[in-house]
Amino acid sequence: MKFSKLDLLTLLISLFLFSSCKDSSTVGLDIDPGNAVTGTLLDDEPITSSTLTDIPTSTYAVGTGLARYPLGQMNDPVFGKTEASLALSVNLPGGAYSFGENVTIDSAILVMRYERATVNHFYGDSTARYNITVNQLTDNLSAGTSFLSTKEYAAGDQLGTFLAAIKPNSRVNITEITTGGPDSVKSKAPQLRIKLDKTMIQNKIASLDSATLSTNAKFNASFKGLKVSATVPSGSKGGIMFLDFVTDSSGVEIYYKKQNATTSTAIDTVVARFPIVTTTNAVAATVKHDYSGTPVQTQLDNPATQYQVTYLQALGGIRNKLSFPTLKDLTTKLGSKVVINKADLVIDVSDNTDADFAAPLRLALYRNDIAGQRQLLPDNNPYNQSEGTGDVRAFPIPGWGVYDALKKTYTFTITNYVQDIVDGKTIDYGTFLAPVSVTAENSISSAESTLSPRVTSAARGIIGSFNNTNNDKIRLNIYYIKTGV
Repeated sequence: MKFSKLDLLTLLISLFLFSSCKDSSTVGLDIDPGNAVTGTLLDDEPITSSTLTDIPTSTYAVGTGLARYPLGQMNDPVFGKTEASLALSVNLPGGAYSFGENVTIDSAILVMRYERATVNHFYGDSTARYNITVNQLTDNLSAGTSFLSTKEYAAGDQLGTFLAAIKPNSRVNITEITTGGPDSVKSKAPQLRIKLDKTMIQNKIASLDSATLSTNAKFNASFKGLKVSATVPSGSKGGIMFLDFVTDSSGVEIYYKKQNATTSTAIDTVVARFPIVTTTNAVAATVKHDYSGTPVQTQLDNPATQYQVTYLQALGGIRNKLSFPTLKDLTTKLGSKVVINKADLVIDVSDNTDADFAAPLRLALYRNDIAGQRQLLPDNNPYNQSEGTGDVRAFPIPGWGVYDALKKTYTFTITNYVQDIVDGKTIDYGTFLAPVSVTAENSISSAESTLSPRVTSAARGIIGSFNNTNNDKIRLNIYYIKTGV
């Protein structure tokens, strides 16, 4: 491989500077002079920004295979109405199942465990009351092949309702039935429990013949699954809860009486648990956004206008397109080729006054290539030697895109990306910001790409633009040295 002298100089300087840098979020702010990055600071490069919908495709914004599943409704004066519903395949308890003769259903409950492994398990007004309805799907969900988050699922008979506030942080006490022994009360992880119509369950599940209950495929062809929807009263802000269908902890519990197997005069009360779990069959989320009459809709209708603020929303909602219109001409502007010592994109949160709709914990930053495909920036695309992919200059940067609640900013170190644009090696086809899910305070799940607007977070944000007169700005802090060539 042939390297020019300038390329080698760039690489050596970048490696030296990165090894000594401790906190990328301090660039352009008040920092210890002993830790300051050397070079001339350029902080007035113009940035255009626009609010765009994050259009789902077959690759992005899918509604299945998720780490957590959204359910709820949010009413936001800035972002309008957002609704998230679920389509659930119900599976047999193990292999073939038999209810036996003369079955009488005591009760049936849809159990959906709240997702607890992350900081994303609820977003919105925790005091809101939710009206949740459960209907039977019209079509067999398990036979589906496409599960975009915009897909809606037809449903018929209503099987159950729930009207109350939810408690995603509270454990519940459940009476467990023990055949041949005393029942016991056990504390269970936080879960949503919705009572289902026992006559409907009797007719639609318990009365099925042994052939239909012999395999999941036959059972799903008959009992096609459940649709779960949620609304909040008019005037309520509402929120989005996140549910766990990855572990074997959600499903339909059917409590019924049957004749004892050994004593003809004895009646047993038993429970059959029909699991809802993604490892066995399909679970899918549907998300609908309605921005009518909102500031967001105004910007969507006028993408060329530069506003004081722009908007971001998870759940496959809103992203930001950034452009650096004069960055490619920096060499001409400065009259010399330059080495970029450090370049930080700093984004100010403009409005975070609504405690129920807090700023996203982390933002993703990616670019488009010439074909309009999403690509990682070189600074966030570590080289993979075995696959020969990535960028050898990529360097792990702690806090990349993490919300700093004290400064109310996000910071992205994009030194290599800026250098490539300045040198003409990369063309700016658009750089994009979008909220991304996290599994801990600052970590992105390894299963969730920063390129994908998966519907596993509900956070939204308002950020300042380059021309914001309140100084809540988006800005690019560039430290450079002239090479004289």
